[in-house]
Amino acid sequence: MAPLSGMKQKLNVYLGNRPGNSGWASLGLMMLVLLCFLGCAKVGPDYVRAPVRVSDNWLEVDDKRVQTESADYRDWWTVFNDPVLNQLIDLAYRENLTLHIAGVRVLEARAQLGVAVGELFPQTQQAFGSLEKVRQSGRSPLATPGSELGYAQSQIGLGASWELDFWGKFRRAIESADATLGATIADYDSTLVSLTAEVATFYILIRTIEKRLHIARRNVELQKESLQIAEARFQGGTTSQRDVEQAKTVLASTQATIPTLDTQLRQAQHALSILLGRPPSQLSDLLAGKSAIPTPPPQVVVGIPADLLRRRPDIKSAELKSMAQCARIGVAKAELYPAFSLSGTFGFQASDVRSFSLGDMFEWRSRTGSFGPSLLWNILNYGRITNRVRVQDARFQELLIAYQNTVLKAQQEVEDALIAFLRTQERAEFLAESAAAASRSLDLAVLQYREGITDFTTVLTAQQALLNEQDSLASTMGDISSNLVGVYRALGGGWQIRAGQDFVPTPTKEVMAQRTNWGKLLTPVAYTPPSAD
Repeated sequence: MAPLSGMKQKLNVYLGNRPGNSGWASLGLMMLVLLCFLGCAKVGPDYVRAPVRVSDNWLEVDDKRVQTESADYRDWWTVFNDPVLNQLIDLAYRENLTLHIAGVRVLEARAQLGVAVGELFPQTQQAFGSLEKVRQSGRSPLATPGSELGYAQSQIGLGASWELDFWGKFRRAIESADATLGATIADYDSTLVSLTAEVATFYILIRTIEKRLHIARRNVELQKESLQIAEARFQGGTTSQRDVEQAKTVLASTQATIPTLDTQLRQAQHALSILLGRPPSQLSDLLAGKSAIPTPPPQVVVGIPADLLRRRPDIKSAELKSMAQCARIGVAKAELYPAFSLSGTFGFQASDVRSFSLGDMFEWRSRTGSFGPSLLWNILNYGRITNRVRVQDARFQELLIAYQNTVLKAQQEVEDALIAFLRTQERAEFLAESAAAASRSLDLAVLQYREGITDFTTVLTAQQALLNEQDSLASTMGDISSNLVGVYRALGGGWQIRAGQDFVPTPTKEVMAQRTNWGKLLTPVAYTPPSAD
């Protein structure tokens, strides 16, 4: 106690207190003790990254088409060497409305972080003033005979209240808001990964359907020629009416596939239009040019599974969300302990009672004020507060498990897309051989039918086989490209294109700036999310 007594005496001297009048010194001493402890305590657990199970390598690592060196997936779609695809993705990045929503959420999270930081400083800072006419009841307990029942009163001043962050409640809230901002940015990146993959997928689908339509129309022309041959032979009396009807049946069946394919084409174009931030349209202005399925390279660079932890934004988001929730445990736990606050007011007050005047308000003798610490402790609410802590802890555990599950699912998605990409290539090789054989078979069947060596059923069978094999080959070629898109999507590529760019487009920023004072929050800033390392 001796050091505290000496400190109290020094405060008395500094404050000019007379011996025996140590109230202000006691108050100052209490404040000094509180400020010394401020920042020393921070209840609640510190975040520790949950252990995750990551494979050493991919299951298809022995395939020569799978390369495991490190790679940059910033512009992965350029491997298709398709200028139209490049243009579509650039347009989607600038115009997609879902991405714009994700960008505005980043601004919202930035503002929420500012709110959390502001709570670390005096929470209440107010200027007040009033002018009122008061009339007391003549029958009130304090009324005296002859006393004035009515008077006017005015006051003006400043007030402040500051709950000290003794247990780290507000610092934990800042940690939570900071991690939430990082998770929101990761969600924006995840949206961008999905957007680039969806644009590429729908573009490939459009080109694939266009190819299938070309095949169907080409087969219609071949089948019309066969019908003409059958009609000529029927009129010549060398065959029966059955050959003509069979030829018409196959022709009509093939023609019936065209409206279905055209419907699928238009629907794919409509979906792509929405991704580009446009109303449904045919996109003829953007899709003009050579109509060919984008050709992918036979090889793909996938790195190693551990790379997913740093590259996939959904994994980053899952971890940052668990980090934010961990800090909320500390916020809830701080309610178990007493809250220390400093409050004070200073102002001027005057009235017109007796010889006083409202004009005296700004005289120094009219000053009024109060200052001092306070303590608030919810001592009888421990059951409720403890259960709140348990709720936050349970949510934290849920997010830890969700993070672990996200890592596992990410590996599954890469493995699934990779095996589909590799095996679809092998399927395409067989289908190419089959389609070539079906074409030769049809040529022979038509020739033999012309010469009367075989019946028309052989021609019909060959025609149907050719259409099926060519259509399957076109679909499979599109699947190869789509599966490669799936690989890059699973690897978490594409979000890197936003580096150095705003999260919301300039027109949106201008509108928001006119509506609200956003300060510097609308401009791009370098942000490093918190890390468990």
